[in-house]
Amino acid sequence: MNNKSIVLYFQLHQPYRVKRYTIFDTAHDHVYFNDEGESDKNNKAVFERVAEKSYRPMTELLEKLMYEQPDFRFSLSITGVFLEQAAQWAPDIIESVQRMVASGRVELLSETYHHSLAFFHSKSEFETQVALHREAIFKTFGVIPLVFRNTELAYNDELASWAAGRGYKTILAEGWDTALDWRSPNHVYRAAGSDTLALMLKNYRLSDDLAFRFSDQRWAEWPLTAGKYIDWLHSSDDSGSIINLFMDFETFGEHQWESTGIFQFFADFVKEWSVSHGAFSTISQAVEAHEPVDTVSMPQTITWADAERDLSAWNGNELQKEALRHVYDLEHEIIQTEDADLIADWRKLLTSDHFYYMATKWHEDGNIHAYFSPYDSPYDAFLSYMNVIRDIRWRVMQHRKGL
Repeated sequence: MNNKSIVLYFQLHQPYRVKRYTIFDTAHDHVYFNDEGESDKNNKAVFERVAEKSYRPMTELLEKLMYEQPDFRFSLSITGVFLEQAAQWAPDIIESVQRMVASGRVELLSETYHHSLAFFHSKSEFETQVALHREAIFKTFGVIPLVFRNTELAYNDELASWAAGRGYKTILAEGWDTALDWRSPNHVYRAAGSDTLALMLKNYRLSDDLAFRFSDQRWAEWPLTAGKYIDWLHSSDDSGSIINLFMDFETFGEHQWESTGIFQFFADFVKEWSVSHGAFSTISQAVEAHEPVDTVSMPQTITWADAERDLSAWNGNELQKEALRHVYDLEHEIIQTEDADLIADWRKLLTSDHFYYMATKWHEDGNIHAYFSPYDSPYDAFLSYMNVIRDIRWRVMQHRKGL
């Protein structure tokens, strides 16, 4: 039986949600991300609730496992907007991550500060946000990431060329069947168009067993035990040297509640794998240990969301397209104002979550979009967002007038 290395990557992100903002608020109320009203859904309340359910118990468990298992390693990607909110409402979370990073066994990844899809709309804004994120990570944790992951794992060959040109050593993508053909995600690959950029692909089936199916009692494999899961890992491509398990950090405690047994499952899994089976690696360690076996090209954009695995979760309907067009059309005027508050508000509006809330998909994908949304409907999300855009325009006009 081939011993494989488990490569865990967790995403830490929370958006600044736009409050219910009406046409009558424009030109009067310039506080869009209010934390006063709607006590159960405002940003502060959401962050503190998720911190109690997920961030604190999971970081505590990770630190405990690192202490008990000297070879336990993993990777994290943390958005700038998450860091801002954590610094304000749960600084102990940052302190926990700082301790883990200082151990040398946790790798931090590079991404956009505002968790935006700017790469597909404005390359200049995209590069600015990547630079802002790099600065924030260095300031907070004292490291400069060498691995890049784009928002929502949105990837194509053009992004790979950009990353290679910026000196990144590795980039992440979804190991989607249409891109891999007959190949397995359980290997290190080379990104198309580069001799130096390694490509690490998410094993979406094994990742989603935890992220989405773990607590589903209708699932034929429920309940999932650590032993059963480890058997699956070993039987996943005998020739493979790695298994990339990529998922949201909130899988633990928020998406899969503590009552489902997810924390105990994860602890059992780490201990059993560490003692009896194999290793855990950070992304960079896995790339250093294994030569690329082939080159993978993804000319069309692939993401880790919805059944289509494309950008339609964020631009699949006219509401989303309209919102994206209006907010990015403001870029030049916004930056020209040199108004730090106005620019900060505009950048928060670029976060991909806003457009995700506007999705009008059906069936399982539609249920997932609705689960994450703080709005009653996609249309409510769109109306609040566009009313904020109107107020942003009004502020730009006032700035021009010198008011």
